[in-house]
Amino acid sequence: MNKDWDVVVLTDARYIEKNYDDEYSQNVILEDQLVVDALKRKGLRVFRTNWDNSKFDWSTTNYILFRTTWDYFDRYDEFKPWLEKVSQLTNLINPADLIKWNIDKFYLRDLEQKGIAIPPTIFIEKETPKSLSEIVGESDWDEFILKPAISGAARHTYRFLKDKISPEAIEAFNYLNPNERFLLQEYQSKITSKGEVAFMVFGGEFSHAILKKSKSGDFRVQDDFGGTVHHYQASAKEIDFVEKTIATIEPTPIYARVDVMWDNNNNLCLGELEMIEPELWFRYQPFSADRLAETISFLFDQQQS
Repeated sequence: MNKDWDVVVLTDARYIEKNYDDEYSQNVILEDQLVVDALKRKGLRVFRTNWDNSKFDWSTTNYILFRTTWDYFDRYDEFKPWLEKVSQLTNLINPADLIKWNIDKFYLRDLEQKGIAIPPTIFIEKETPKSLSEIVGESDWDEFILKPAISGAARHTYRFLKDKISPEAIEAFNYLNPNERFLLQEYQSKITSKGEVAFMVFGGEFSHAILKKSKSGDFRVQDDFGGTVHHYQASAKEIDFVEKTIATIEPTPIYARVDVMWDNNNNLCLGELEMIEPELWFRYQPFSADRLAETISFLFDQQQS
């Protein structure tokens, strides 16, 4: 049957208005609008709404495009059943199976098994009987990063020394352990000196990159914690690493952000692979939103052929 919309672009309810006073929200609106406009230039019928819009009939669109749903990890008990429901009613960009796999950072273990370099990591199952101190004591690392497997914006992410585990990390671990899995990683010190590079990839091909740097005295590169964003010229070696990482994914994601850092031996390694709702910094690269729209438009060409 005919659908009302070709693509519904998803945000969360905080960003559904058009006018905001703060720069952060203004950038959210700008980024989403760049995507909406690019899709419309391809002749597609586009609507933007929040993922938890209970009044919207999700069966009335051909595709759902996840963009700025940046509250899903704080509301995962609501988001998970919603995702199951809408995946039965329409098509998701990226596909539902990729999204479900990418939600939990244990995907890093799968990628490591495929030969992709990641920071040295201990994957901790929920309800582990061991304390955080016991797990740390079994490692020969000197400095650590602890993060939940399902998180965003550095949620419950802590850095600490082996002989001085922060009380906040212990408290969060003890509180979340009954219900959540964790990653414990060796701290890669070059994140503070060299930063982290986000590579945007559409249809398996590199588009553009930005450099994220933490503020002085912090290790978190997110702007929520004072991190800054800079233009970045990617090298051939870096692009090769990124595209080889994406090539391990089946099916090829429509869009992805590959966050890459330098490890303690100054080699490239994968920090995270974002295929749900990554910030893609379209505003930093002219026509990059059009590259995404071209990749999405190809889906409609395939449907009609």
